[in-house]
Amino acid sequence: MRKIATTTALIVLALAAPASARELATLTRIDAATVELNREDAAPVAVWISADTVLDKGDQRFAAASKDGKITLPIAAADRRYVILEGKSGKARTVVAERVLPLEQGSNFRDVGGYVTKDGHTVKWDKAFRSGAMPLLTDADYALLGQLGIGNVVDLRSIEEREVAPDLLDDKVGALFIANDYSLKPLMAKMGQGAGENMYAGMEKMLAPQFRSLFRRLIADEGAVVYHCSAGQDRTGMATALIYDVLGVDRETIVKDYHLSTDLRRPQFEMPKVDPKDYPNNPILKYYVAAEDGTPRKAEPLYTPSGQSHLVQFFAYLDKQYGGSEAYLRTLGFTDADFAKLRKTMLD
Repeated sequence: MRKIATTTALIVLALAAPASARELATLTRIDAATVELNREDAAPVAVWISADTVLDKGDQRFAAASKDGKITLPIAAADRRYVILEGKSGKARTVVAERVLPLEQGSNFRDVGGYVTKDGHTVKWDKAFRSGAMPLLTDADYALLGQLGIGNVVDLRSIEEREVAPDLLDDKVGALFIANDYSLKPLMAKMGQGAGENMYAGMEKMLAPQFRSLFRRLIADEGAVVYHCSAGQDRTGMATALIYDVLGVDRETIVKDYHLSTDLRRPQFEMPKVDPKDYPNNPILKYYVAAEDGTPRKAEPLYTPSGQSHLVQFFAYLDKQYGGSEAYLRTLGFTDADFAKLRKTMLD
């Protein structure tokens, strides 16, 4: 995908940018020892730091009745912690966690929780995580991920990608590993067509087995699900959009979340150092390994040459071809009962 170069395209891009995502509060890491809590509600709340999403006697109360919109909290990067905001009388509670996990050598690894749906529910934390490839995770990274209760790793990548950078996370945490074999060659050929417009159209057919596996594991609710491709932005972005859309998150929020990948990717950690001569028949190395000068490729904005979001175009395509995300998933065999269980599992 080439970068947008004209003033007109930049204007179109700006106009297409979505509004702020719907979150009750956010938790952003400042350094290895502290995070910053941000919330818009000025009502006084008790602020608790917890090892899980449930408030209990073992949790630490940081503030009894804070009205501050910003609070710095002592939470180490090595610990997966949750901030629980408790309203008056203990009736209203909001759980907040770091969306972006502070991995040393991960790329685009995020929790999908925390967004508010159109009907007022909140996507639960620690049910599903999205990521780029993970071939270079450190021991500290595995220690942090080991705190997430991961029961499933769904690899959306092709045979060629898995050959070069096989997953290790499932072995490290004892999770079920799921992958469906396919070649990346047809997808790479498609990416060179259509002048960069409607790039995802038709990919939902090629990736039907992968999406089916992912939703089955989410519905089964047997531990947290980690799903990923190589960059964690296109195939993983499509999968995440389907999840959010079915759960009822508004599309402006979904598109905003999708475009976070540009800043959150760290391509240098998405592929190990390999010699292409060792994989003479593998077509992905030229694209994924490095640019011509040997440096890792940079993440480019996920917009078409005309300035449209790839995901916005994909949503329009799904609506026209299938009648929406849920209707598409029905072609994969999912039913009303499946969607009801998914929402019960993943929404507060």
